[in-house]
Amino acid sequence: MSKISVKQEDSLSIKFIHQLEVGENRHLGLYFLFPKEMGISTKSIDEEEYYHSGITGRRSYHSPGIHLPLVQSRFISQKKRTIEEFRLYLNLFAYQFAVATETDCKELRQIEEASEFYPALNELSNQVFQLLKRFRRNEPSDPKWKSYFENADNYLSWLCEQELLKSLAHSPRDSEYSESVDAIVQFCRKEHEYRKERRYNSAQTMKDPNRIANKMLLLRRLIQQGVVLKEEKKLLGVGLKKMTTGVATGLVMLVVSSLIIKAQGVFSGLTTSLVLSLAVIYGFREIFKEDIRNVLWKWIRRGRPRWSRTLLDTTSKLLVAKQLVWLDFIRKSDLPPPVSDILKQRNKQNKVDSEILHYGVYTKVASKDFLAGYSTIQEQINFSLAPFARYLERGKAKIYSESEGKISHTSVERRYQINVVVVSRMNKQDMRYARYKITMNRSSIVEISESELPSKFTHLNELNAANGLSSEEKYLKDHVV
Repeated sequence: MSKISVKQEDSLSIKFIHQLEVGENRHLGLYFLFPKEMGISTKSIDEEEYYHSGITGRRSYHSPGIHLPLVQSRFISQKKRTIEEFRLYLNLFAYQFAVATETDCKELRQIEEASEFYPALNELSNQVFQLLKRFRRNEPSDPKWKSYFENADNYLSWLCEQELLKSLAHSPRDSEYSESVDAIVQFCRKEHEYRKERRYNSAQTMKDPNRIANKMLLLRRLIQQGVVLKEEKKLLGVGLKKMTTGVATGLVMLVVSSLIIKAQGVFSGLTTSLVLSLAVIYGFREIFKEDIRNVLWKWIRRGRPRWSRTLLDTTSKLLVAKQLVWLDFIRKSDLPPPVSDILKQRNKQNKVDSEILHYGVYTKVASKDFLAGYSTIQEQINFSLAPFARYLERGKAKIYSESEGKISHTSVERRYQINVVVVSRMNKQDMRYARYKITMNRSSIVEISESELPSKFTHLNELNAANGLSSEEKYLKDHVV
């Protein structure tokens, strides 16, 4: 699927990454199908709570490049730039260097075979060494510029050391690769001595893990200045929800008033029976008022975005992009026909009843050019599966085997498969689709794999008919596009 990648972030989280250019409009829809045996539904997971606690995102300026981007050339002609321009270019490189290092090290730590792990580790450490060397080659002499360089240099040195040591701590044990381990350890020691010689951190800070960690967190925030976009979130439909509450209360009171009038006609005067009848009527009002309001609000909210997000440049305060966000559990009948067709192609054993969680985001990027040197913005959306994992069962089954008259058994973990269908539409182009399978157990994600689509999806023009639009696409067609 073009321009959208799906990767594992941590043991129980996945991330979706895509880039957007100036003036681009894109709708991204994600449909998560959780088997009902997982015990996940609207009763166990609240969408709004999950949005705030389980979904995180990062929107930043992006420069195309390899995993460890070689954008150092942007700092060569320093004298031709102002100090603010230098800081922006410096932050762009340092931030992308940091993110790329973290990404590559996380992917490295997922390799379990020593024969694959250590060659990849050697290649990664060599890339890090070369980039740090080229970065330090362009250290400015002006004290005003030098402070920004030292902050970035201090953080990158510390981060690279930490990521490589963490990778070694999680590496597969094999004495055959002891030389590789020694080389990485020596590199980390040199970086530690380098920061010590440059007096980047005080002796008290270096001795206290809490102080050094908090200082590096501060440096990270300084590096993000001008690169990571400022977000302003807004909950949509607040006024509409109040109106729905009023309508629901009015409908209930209409029924209650009618019952009260009838009760007064039946019971003459103020009697015990009348008082008891009124108590019962008001009791039923309190019971059904909330239910009627929830049903009415769910019907009105269907297909509407729940949040809006404004992305601003932290330096110029200019508008970069606007977003609308959907998050709902939906019925199977609400799936767009193309998505239903894709899911029908699954193997028979995978066609189980599922709860469907839909996440949608519509992004409209401003038509004005970004700051000099920035060509695209990148959005990374992280979904934590930890809130869902708590409902999963632990493996209790055992597999028995016999060898030379001895019987042994192996415990088997319980695994679940989540299907994810990704729908993307850029500007007014054809919709594009992809399907992924996430295999997980109670403690971690075991595998993420992309599945083949039906052959007819190679001709995507046929899928843009109005009846193929999802509820949020119809909303965009009526209200935005």
